[in-house]
Amino acid sequence: MPAVLSTLRNRLLSRRALIYASSSLLAGSGLTLYYLKSGPSFPPSTKESRRPPPPWTPPSRFDNLQSLKASSQQEPFDLLIVGGGATGSGAALDAASRGLKVALVERDDFAAGTSSKSTKLVHGGVRYLQKAIMELDREQWALVKEALKERKVFLHTAPYLSHMLPIMLPVYNIIQLPYYFAGCKMYDILAGSENMSSSYMMSRSKALETFPMLKQEGLVGAVVYYDGQHNDSRMNTALVMSAVKYGAVVANYTEVLSFYKSGEKLQGARVRDELTGEEFVVHARGIINATGPFSDALLHMSSQASTDSACPKPTSSAATPASQHKNIVAPSSGIHITLPNYYAPKTMGLLDPATSDGRVIFFLPWQGGVIAGTTDAPAPLEKDPVAPEEEIRWVLEEVRHYLSPDIKVRRGDVLSAWSGLRPLVRDPTHAEASGTAGLVRSHMIYVDPQGMLTIAGGKWTTYRAMAEETIDRAVKEFNLRYDLLGKDRGSQIEKCITENVRLVGSDHWGRNMFIGLIQRYGLDTEVAKHLSESYGDRAWTVCDLAEQFDETNDGGWPLHGKRLCDLYPYIEAEVRYAVEYEYAVKATDVLARRTRLTFLNAQAALDALPRVVDIMAFHLGWDLARKKQEIRSTVKFLESMGLKREVVDAQYKDVGGYPEPIPRGWRQTLVIESERTLRRILSSFSTGFGLLGTGAKYEPVVVDGWPAVPPVYSRAKFEKGELAALRNAFEASTTDLPPASVPSSVESIPTPNSMTAIFSSNRLLPISQVVEVLRKVPGYQEMSTSDLSKDLNYVIEEAGFKGRKDIDFEEFVEICGDLKEVTFAPALVTHDSGKKHRKAIPVEKSGGGV
Repeated sequence: MPAVLSTLRNRLLSRRALIYASSSLLAGSGLTLYYLKSGPSFPPSTKESRRPPPPWTPPSRFDNLQSLKASSQQEPFDLLIVGGGATGSGAALDAASRGLKVALVERDDFAAGTSSKSTKLVHGGVRYLQKAIMELDREQWALVKEALKERKVFLHTAPYLSHMLPIMLPVYNIIQLPYYFAGCKMYDILAGSENMSSSYMMSRSKALETFPMLKQEGLVGAVVYYDGQHNDSRMNTALVMSAVKYGAVVANYTEVLSFYKSGEKLQGARVRDELTGEEFVVHARGIINATGPFSDALLHMSSQASTDSACPKPTSSAATPASQHKNIVAPSSGIHITLPNYYAPKTMGLLDPATSDGRVIFFLPWQGGVIAGTTDAPAPLEKDPVAPEEEIRWVLEEVRHYLSPDIKVRRGDVLSAWSGLRPLVRDPTHAEASGTAGLVRSHMIYVDPQGMLTIAGGKWTTYRAMAEETIDRAVKEFNLRYDLLGKDRGSQIEKCITENVRLVGSDHWGRNMFIGLIQRYGLDTEVAKHLSESYGDRAWTVCDLAEQFDETNDGGWPLHGKRLCDLYPYIEAEVRYAVEYEYAVKATDVLARRTRLTFLNAQAALDALPRVVDIMAFHLGWDLARKKQEIRSTVKFLESMGLKREVVDAQYKDVGGYPEPIPRGWRQTLVIESERTLRRILSSFSTGFGLLGTGAKYEPVVVDGWPAVPPVYSRAKFEKGELAALRNAFEASTTDLPPASVPSSVESIPTPNSMTAIFSSNRLLPISQVVEVLRKVPGYQEMSTSDLSKDLNYVIEEAGFKGRKDIDFEEFVEICGDLKEVTFAPALVTHDSGKKHRKAIPVEKSGGGV
């Protein structure tokens, strides 16, 4: 026994054993230390975030326009950047931070196009990584690696506008679980030191606990990985204001009309202030085209440049030289919809990597709502594209596949729907190629024969790298290191510093800053968090503009921050801030891009519109006519965001089909009241002062003065006459048994049994003919047969009738009621009192669906 113990001791204490033990201890300690230091890095909390930052007021739009007019051939700008989206704004910041003299013009508002209509993700792209591995594509691999690096920089430069978001990949096939997990781990490894947090695997029960809306049947487990999310148009605004802080001169609603060239190179452009119609020439040593999907329009204009430095507009199309440019942009549209927040947890997104047609769908919580999208289809170029109804329904159908069967996915829950154009770019050397041949997978920089530098393609995540590459090329192309006299301006002109430039609002921001806002201004917690996460340390300035109010006159809470809409945390002070500090000059600028109300709920934006216009009118000096014009143009924009024109007409039919402006002063009040009186008089004439009626109505079946409506729950969804129309269509399409007789009068009030007997019969309708029958009923005729069939299949399965061949009238009515709820948006009814009521039971933030 002593010999055995001695041998064991010698082996355990041998040099090899000690080396193994020491190595294991060191490796374990190293892994533990790595784990403790892994994960996202948060900005340090300091006392600086407890007090307002130093004040800063940017130059006004008028001052910027004067600076543009002051340019000359002797004192030109170094660069004129056309396009105020992510790429153009990022390029302006990059150039201005190097010390260059920069001008930026945008024909619409900043981020009015693609840059405000993204998926709101800051990501490398797990799908691109999958393609890179499966197709052994080194270029795709490099693109994902670059995007992952930029993702970390993105979250560092604007920490209040971007954050980390876990995204779940639910797995319904056990074979796919290791495949998805390995892919996500490869995603982590590729990110390297820029990785946000490590991906992990979830059990079935844990996945359902985290995402209770998920479909349980067949669920094996889930894989969770991390990407970034941001507020895209607020990020664009921060880029613009940061560029201004570095000395850039920017102007929205300033359109380029023509170019002029000296020799063979462009030297300036004629621009027009869209608000006043004034035209003038901006002189610059180099011009950058950053107009995204509209790049070809500027390239055509460049090929037709004049040699006259006054840059006159052509008097006719015949006087315009023929364009030699071949189009290089192939626009593609992607639609998104916004759903109520109960469709997903607040802190977990979902990715469907393989939809029915092979596309990818994200399902992401964002700003108190849930975004679902996106699609990908060729599209024509237009300013405000509309999301096609068939695309909206495709997204809803894909969402249904992943959600629990006890969640009814309704068309009426779509609060907003929008379409954005992606600028897929074709290499000019392959401009004649058809299809996707020659398409560049990332971004492309192209210098045309006139010297205009075009940057197109790419995505939000890589905007900074694209801007850096663009300005590096511009410095070389336009010899910007040297001034007009040939003097060297220093090596800093060639060095990009934006990787460490924190955007406006970031310097004194902390994650707990909202507490200071609550303590100082008496804000609702939801409002304070929203302001902190939308404006950073500029939230203090927003709150300074907030008027104190007390709706109850009892000194109640909150003290500041009157909301534009009760359901969302946007306050009136944000409108004032947008006008005074962020160059907002139209109501759409405020509702869609300075705040995000239009993207979250188009109906809520419509309701807030008169108040927004009233506040802007006070600051910008609008008269009543301009206020009406602003309301009409904004309603037209809201229609491109999914709001139906017929909904607006029904809601405001008594006031001319548009929201009424809020009058200021006795003159405007008198005009508004006069218009109301005139409308009432005209309405009285049209109806014969009530003597002629409003036309024939379809009368429902009546029993002794009572509408005969059987006590079926789904029938609460129908109006008078609607149920009778369904019955007539049902009776006309079934067998030739005699229809149930309807008594003309009954001495007693009908009982439920007598009412049901009126509608009951032994007739059966084949389920395959339901669509055909519904095509005869008003209200269903507007839908396409394919859309109606898809929704009908969903309703039949949900109601438990799957596998049935025939249905009776009671079951037909139940199906129609569910179909109506799933298919149509809840309508608004405005009563004589002016109050709005809904025909359907409202649910949190889902009313006013579009």
